Amino acid sequence: MSEDRKDGLRQEALFYHEHPRPGKLEIRATKPLANGRDLSRAYSPGVAEACLEIKDDAVNAARYTARGNLVAVVSNGSAVLGLGNIGALASKPVMEGKAVLFKKFANIDCFDIEVNEADPEKLADIVCALEPTFGAINLEDIKAPDCFIVEQLCRERMGIPVFHDDQHGTAIVVGAAATNALHVAGKSFEEIKVVSTGGGAAGIACLNMLLKLGVKRENVWLCDIDGLVYEGRGNSTPQKDAYAQGTEPKGLGDVIEGADLFLGLSGPGVLTQEMVGRMADRPIIFALANPTPEILPDMAREVAPDAIIATGRSDFPNQVNNVLCFPFIFRGALDVGATEINDEMQLACIDGIAALARATTSAEAAAAYQGEQLTFGPDYLIPKPFDPRLMAVVAGAVAEAAMTSGVATRPLDDLDAYRAKLNQSVFRSALIMRPVFEAAATAQRSLVFAEGEDERVLRAAQAMVQETTDKPILIGRPDVIDARIERAGLVIRPGQDFDLVNPENDPRYRDYWETYHTIMARRGVSPDLARAIMRTNTTAIAAVMVHRGEADSLICGTFGQYLWHLNYIQQVLGNESCHPIGALSLMILEEGPLFVADTHVHPTPTPEQIAETVIGCARHIQRFGVEPKIALCSGSQFGNLDSDSGRRMRAALDLLDAEARPFVYEGEMHVDAALDPDLRARIFPNCRLDGAANALVFASTDAAGATRNILKTRANGLEVGPILMGMGNRAHIVTPSITARGLLNISALAGTPVSLYG
Repeated sequence: MSEDRKDGLRQEALFYHEHPRPGKLEIRATKPLANGRDLSRAYSPGVAEACLEIKDDAVNAARYTARGNLVAVVSNGSAVLGLGNIGALASKPVMEGKAVLFKKFANIDCFDIEVNEADPEKLADIVCALEPTFGAINLEDIKAPDCFIVEQLCRERMGIPVFHDDQHGTAIVVGAAATNALHVAGKSFEEIKVVSTGGGAAGIACLNMLLKLGVKRENVWLCDIDGLVYEGRGNSTPQKDAYAQGTEPKGLGDVIEGADLFLGLSGPGVLTQEMVGRMADRPIIFALANPTPEILPDMAREVAPDAIIATGRSDFPNQVNNVLCFPFIFRGALDVGATEINDEMQLACIDGIAALARATTSAEAAAAYQGEQLTFGPDYLIPKPFDPRLMAVVAGAVAEAAMTSGVATRPLDDLDAYRAKLNQSVFRSALIMRPVFEAAATAQRSLVFAEGEDERVLRAAQAMVQETTDKPILIGRPDVIDARIERAGLVIRPGQDFDLVNPENDPRYRDYWETYHTIMARRGVSPDLARAIMRTNTTAIAAVMVHRGEADSLICGTFGQYLWHLNYIQQVLGNESCHPIGALSLMILEEGPLFVADTHVHPTPTPEQIAETVIGCARHIQRFGVEPKIALCSGSQFGNLDSDSGRRMRAALDLLDAEARPFVYEGEMHVDAALDPDLRARIFPNCRLDGAANALVFASTDAAGATRNILKTRANGLEVGPILMGMGNRAHIVTPSITARGLLNISALAGTPVSLYG
């Protein structure tokens, strides 16, 4: 890295830590404190009730306080990665960063605690005294051999998990990477020779873990700054002496011959090209020193092109990163009230991480690492940190292992439900989409994707094959689809997992253009134009397929303008009983779901169209297991303005009131009145709505669309939809910003038989 780049990165990092407020953490209350009643419950006298419950039974601390989801990151700053012994205070930015990772990846609250204490026994005393506050302890950046002493004393004396991440976190990720590297190389733990450099905490823990995975003790050769660790060497530690080999001094170059795995946790340039050349065939090289590894990958491959290489850096493939482990192992341990993190839990963590890398890459991980090849193999041995599946897979495996091994004080009744709950925490749409997926599972439907060449569509199609009973049909060129499936590392194949329609050369081409011409002949479409449209317009092709009964529903819109797609859908599928009445977007917010309509179809709807939209909203909201509470939103509020939107909304209300409706609606009103029951009660005490509205129907697509976009960009709202209402579930038009997960959600909606929701 050039000096200019280093200086630029330094300034960016300092600015990041200083602005808009110093540091990376803050503390927020999780309960309301807005009035005297709240105060009496939060503090005196109400707080005494919680105290007494905990006094009677200590297990209640996890029920009435944050302790069950609270971890301490504790360090004395004696061995900060890449910086050495910088002291407790200077280590605080690192510990804050660790706390941020706990929150980001596993939603675990964390306090960073920096302690000015160099004596390991005294440091252990301090940590043990913290037990009433925390559900678990993460020891961090404590030098060896002190870290071994601190961890051992704390584990002996404390009834909560104590985990030194520099040791065990590194060992777990190395174990997962080694498991898959041996899988790729066609070797086994029992037969390999391991040569390691670095006898610190991480290095020793990694060797210990490799033994648990099956490596034979006699096949391990440990070197440090003084060379090979051998019997009677003298300047060593008990932890290193456990791996002593022979009785004579030797260097790394003397023992590297025939090594299958080099494990480096030492310093730059320790492993030379000459040494790599003397390793076994298909050598596995874990050069984990940071920021400069023991050997750079390109240098290693010059002498061993088939080498399988991992580093500790993010700019090379196979980064061994502890964040793959520690958030999720703590998540599983906390959720079952584990008293420790034992070998069974750590091995379960390894199995989960390794298996996830061998599975198909998630769409979310692919989006976070655009341009990288995320297909299992020599350059993809372990998952990426932003793979959201880590939560359920790893934490679920850890929780199960804790229960099986007998260290769980709060065992779970249903592991599948627990994993589903973990998925809901990372896939925010999972909970509300559950009834939709359950309904879709009752019948197999064929869904045609108009833009089948889009990678998001391909990922959604694979998810459909894996998670639903629906059959995807993709419209696109076979060679393009094959190439993109290969590039994305997907495993679906045409003819086997999905059907393919090639617009350039499909045997049904004549049938399709003739069908389209029959429909459109009296609307200005000649045979030649029908032929051209059936060669180039995939939305029209998909609509014709649904019209002919070759597909149950179509999904389009990953590119292009919404109304352009809608035009062709109306042409082919629209009739008096089946016509678009509005687009409904479900916005998933922190406070719960909020439905917004009509976001796309009718720019300035008539009263009749507004009433249809309200009725359609109620029907579709019920598909999610939600009781509709619909507000007709306008610039006018209960007749206080004679505006155009107010008049149309009042007329729509009259139409709705003309007969009994099995759902609650009210209007016309402002959005704040719709969402704030107290405000609404002051303005209109006799309102039909009870509580906040969960659906907002607007008098224009401008207002509905703006609300939808504001909720997405400023309120961190996650959109499901838009759902095209009125088409009998025969067509849905998404927007270009949709994700693969969003397409999967829409496919579940489209996969629901229309008879199940009216």
